[in-house]
Amino acid sequence: MSLRLDKQWVALNEQTVSALKAELGVFQLGDANKDVVYVGRAGSQSLFGLRGELEKHIGSASYFRTEITSSYSTRFQELMMLHHADFGDYPPLNSAPDKLNLGRLSPA
Repeated sequence: MSLRLDKQWVALNEQTVSALKAELGVFQLGDANKDVVYVGRAGSQSLFGLRGELEKHIGSASYFRTEITSSYSTRFQELMMLHHADFGDYPPLNSAPDKLNLGRLSPA
């Protein structure tokens, strides 16, 4: 099992997002080249789960991919640390609070 979120990218638009269920999980946003520009999560405080969180980002990215998980907080931190391990920095659209208190991963 890979630590990385390696699901297929889906176009980020109203039609594809409205088809999502209101589930808890994590997501990545990608630019036109499908490079990760944001890592997000839909938690217990998210109105309409992944669908609601992704609706907020329509127009700010070209693609998205999701992972349904009740461990959204831990998985979010893991994806952020993996991005840092792979690229030496965090996704450009993530804010400073998203980057606090993260450890470091050394994936094989």
